[in-house]
This record gives sequence, structure tokens and C-alpha cells, in this order.
Amino acid sequence: MRLGEFRTMILKRQYFSVHIKRNLAYPWFIYGACFHCVFCFYNPRLTLKQDDAQLVYNRNYSHTVLFHQEGSNSLFVGGINNVLHFDVDSRQIVENFTLNPNLRCGEFPRESNHSTEDIEGIGFSPYTCSQNSLSLVADGDLYVAAPLYSDGTLLQFRRKAGRTNVWMYDQWVSEPTFISSFLAKNKNDPLNEKIYVLFREKNSDTSPEADPWISRVARVCKVDEGGPKQLLQNIWTSFLKARLVCGIPRESLYFNRLQDVFIQHADDWRDSRVYALFSSSWNSTAVCIYSLAELDFVFENSTFKGYSEAIPTPRPGACVKQSNSIPISTLQIIKDHPEMKEWIHPIQKDTPFFTSNKNFTKIAVDRVQASDESIYSVLLLATDNGVILKILEDGSKAFIISETHLCNGSAPVHSMKLDSEKRKLFVGYPGQISVLDLQRCQDYNASCEECVLSRDPYCAWTEQGCTSQTKGGIQNIADGLTKICKKKSGGRFTRDVQQASTAPLRIQLSVPTGIPFYLSCPVNSNHATYKWEHDQKSIPCEQTQSECLLLIPAMTADLHGNYKCTSHELDYTKTVREYNLSNNQARSAYNDVFKLRSQDWLMAAFVTSAFYLRSL
Repeated sequence: MRLGEFRTMILKRQYFSVHIKRNLAYPWFIYGACFHCVFCFYNPRLTLKQDDAQLVYNRNYSHTVLFHQEGSNSLFVGGINNVLHFDVDSRQIVENFTLNPNLRCGEFPRESNHSTEDIEGIGFSPYTCSQNSLSLVADGDLYVAAPLYSDGTLLQFRRKAGRTNVWMYDQWVSEPTFISSFLAKNKNDPLNEKIYVLFREKNSDTSPEADPWISRVARVCKVDEGGPKQLLQNIWTSFLKARLVCGIPRESLYFNRLQDVFIQHADDWRDSRVYALFSSSWNSTAVCIYSLAELDFVFENSTFKGYSEAIPTPRPGACVKQSNSIPISTLQIIKDHPEMKEWIHPIQKDTPFFTSNKNFTKIAVDRVQASDESIYSVLLLATDNGVILKILEDGSKAFIISETHLCNGSAPVHSMKLDSEKRKLFVGYPGQISVLDLQRCQDYNASCEECVLSRDPYCAWTEQGCTSQTKGGIQNIADGLTKICKKKSGGRFTRDVQQASTAPLRIQLSVPTGIPFYLSCPVNSNHATYKWEHDQKSIPCEQTQSECLLLIPAMTADLHGNYKCTSHELDYTKTVREYNLSNNQARSAYNDVFKLRSQDWLMAAFVTSAFYLRSL
């Protein structure tokens, strides 16, 4: 491409961009301005890749589910007509349970040495993997949400096995998508233990500006066995629901589509937290965190939407030993007005804990004890194409420790399971499982400063380098400042840890005058500021996603000499790479310069031309 053609292309692109911006619809322009600010802090410190920790089963299921007990060596992978039993240590398939899809209901295969039992699946399991369902086993009872009919209809949350079967009144929800359910244990007051259900349903507001979905949390009492024959017989007598809010109230912007939930249980149920992942109609996602105590406060104190009369005793939704003895006046409110008037807001009410314009679909949260014995929460978010974010919950702020690309960032994530005891995350794709080690301390092993800057609660600097043995190690999770490394010098970590990457790479090059040239150094931390130093001058770098470049349009004698690429992050500055450029015209040295890959020269020429045009 000639320079004139290149310049014309740039000018046309600029005009096209301005023309499009000038004709943007006003509402979307406003939204774009808001979200430019909202998403500006999405910046993982490290960008990593992992392709070597896989459990491959060579079956391209269109849907997979995972079952894994904490600390166990067994991982069960459920697909269509198959269940695979993996040993996670050897990464081998131990057993293969196969169901013949041509068998009629009630007929089971005899391909394994395990005994089988015939169970009627209606109401327990969906008819197809694309239909919405969930299940919960709590104190011997089975709670499920699955459609009763093959067309996916009559989907509701029921207690299907164990004590008395109880189900929902059809009018309580509208086209629900159930996301999660859990039991809040209360050892001191078992009567008031409750089952919580999180879901999204069709919005009754059909105006054009309203989101078609609305997120909810509902609760029922564990002791609930349905009402008397007159009203709500075999139907929940304690069902209440409330709107779950996640958004930016001052901008009237809300994330209304609940996608996934992780419950962080505590010894006292009031201290338990609900981590909820939402999406929006403008293709953005957010995480909001809720206190179970505050959530329950709404159910206990809010008025009922659409009901303005005196609230009877017992209050609708209260747990009683014999639910079939609840007064009709109380049951009538449950039947006709189960929704709370007040909304449930997250702990951080003004803005979500985390927002992104990427499509995150799964969430898990681990609790990690640091070297100072403080407990930190680490969020693990998965996109639909195999990217895992590792986020430190730093009070009300999200510090993104790393972004790891699994399976070349191309496979859709079907399922995700956290093993907090083994410190591993199992991620399911079509045909394989990726096992992400959450203690990847080798990523920060260059020095004590690099280990501390990571702010990764799983890792600390010790005599062996940056390791997962955090007890007694050097960490600064609170703010990542590296001065703690100097304070500990002279102590037990005085012995140098041998790492080839601690010393900057120094390169000697011979560059003739008159030719275009560029220098590069790797961008290791996305939170660091990089620059070049030459002849006592500081030169900003032209930074790509993975490199800091110094572009020299034409080499001259005064441009020879020493060049240093330095990074500055918080209180730590280091030299990443050094070059010494000379004008040795020896043939061998001249050839060394031109042994750079052809694509590197093309990039250099393209970028140099772009900056030349920008200066015109």
C-alpha cells in the first residue's frame, strides 16, 4: 500500500467514525457515556494462559453438569445419556455409566457393577437438557424445580421427596428461570430454618423501556407442609418473594437478568452472603453482594405489594409447627399478595461491586486465610468462552488479580465447580474439563516485590520463592506496597531465590543509520506504567496488549547508545529490558538486525507510518 493510499484510508475511517457518532440514537449515546465510566476499571493485573491441565473425555456433549464433593478425588461429569467418573489426581476415567437412549422408561442398562433403582423422573428432571431445572437436598428432603410436561410448562419449585410433597400456586411466578436454591441453617432455632430460591421471571411491565426480565429471591419455611383443605392444601403456606436489585440507582440503570449465584455460608446464618451475577439488555454483566441478614429483614418487615389493610397474626410467611393450622386471613395474603413492596438492595447500594462489558456466566467465591490470619474472599468469574477472572474482594472495591484464558479462549463454559479444600476450580466444556490451580504462585516468582504486588491471598514470599505456603510468608494483601520486602530483609528470607527472570535482559544490537527500527519489552503487569529511558531522557512507550514499543522512524547517530525499558507499579520500579544500539557496520552484525521476523518488520513499518500521519 502506497503512503497516499494509506493516508486516504485513515481519513475515510475518521470521517466514517464521526459520521456514525453524529447519527447515534440519543438514548444509546447517553448509555455509552455512562458505561464508559462504569467499566473503566476493568483491568486484570496479569493476563495468563493455561492449556495443560485438562481431563479429556472425547465426547462433545451439548450440555454437561459436574458433581464433586469437597476434598474428594472423584469428579462426576454428566452428559446426555452418559455419566463419567474421573479420578482428579490421575486425570483418568474410572467408570463410565451409559444409558441407552432407545430404552423405554423403567428400563435401565446393566453396564456397570452398581445397583440401580427405578425412579419416576417426572418433576425431578427436565425432559431435555435445554429446559430449566435445579435441585437441592436439605436434611433428607429433595427440593426441585423441573417442568411437569414435555413442552417445558408447569415449571415451579417443589418439595418432591422426603416429607410431605408441597408445590407452588401457579399465579406466584410468570415464566420463571430458576438459578439457585439453598438452606440457611439455624442451629439455635431449627423451626425458623428457611429455603431460599433465586430466579428471574417475566416482567409484568411490558412498556418498551422496561427490561423483559426481573430478578427475584423467594423463601419458604423448611417445616412448611402446606395449608388446610380450605386453602393452599399441599401448597406452600410461607412463600414470599421480593425483587433483587443490582444497578446504579442515580443513573436509573439496572442489571435485571440474574445469571448465576454463589452462597458463602457462615456459622451464623445472618453473616452468610449471596454473590449474584447479573446481565443486562445492553450486553453487560455485574456482580452484586447481599447480606442474608439484610435480605431476611425485608421479608420480616416490608409491607405486601398491593395490600394496604392491617397485617394479621401470625404474619404471612412466618414459620409455624403446623402449617395446616394457619388462619385463613394469613393464608389469603400469601395466596394473593406474596410479593414484598420493598426491594432487596446489595451491601454496596450505590453501584455494583463489579461490572464488565464481557459476558460472564458463572461465579464461585473462595475464602482464603492470608499470612496475617485475615480472611479474604476471592471471586472466580467465567465467561462463556473460557476466560476466568480471579478477583480479590478489597472492601467495596474489586482488585482483578489475573485473567486466565483456558482452551485458547474458544470453548463455551457449561459448568463450574469450586473445591476450596484442594484449591482447584473445575471448568466444564464440550469434550473436556479444565482444572485451574488457584495457587499459581509461579506466576509471581520473579522477586519478593512481584509476589507482594500480586495481592494474591493464595501466595506469599518465602525462602522457596513465591509459594502457596503462606504461613509466616511475606504478603501485603491490603494495598500491595512492596516496602514490606525491605523491612523483612536481614530476616529469614535473606537468601536469594535463584530466578533467571530477576535480572533484566540486556541485548546488544548493531543498527545502521537511516533505517526504521523499533525496540520492545514485555508488558508483564497491566497495572504498571512503562517507559523508555535514553540519554537521560524519558520517552513514553507505544503500548500494545503485551508489549511496550519504542519506535524509531529513521536511525541517526545521536540515537545510538543505551536504552532501558522500566516499569513502575505502586512503590516499585524495575528495569525490564536493556538495549545497547551501536553502528557497527560489520556484515555479521548487520545481518543480525535483519534476522527479525518479517511480520515484526511489517508491524514496525505500519505503526511508524501511522505515527507519521498522526503528526501531519
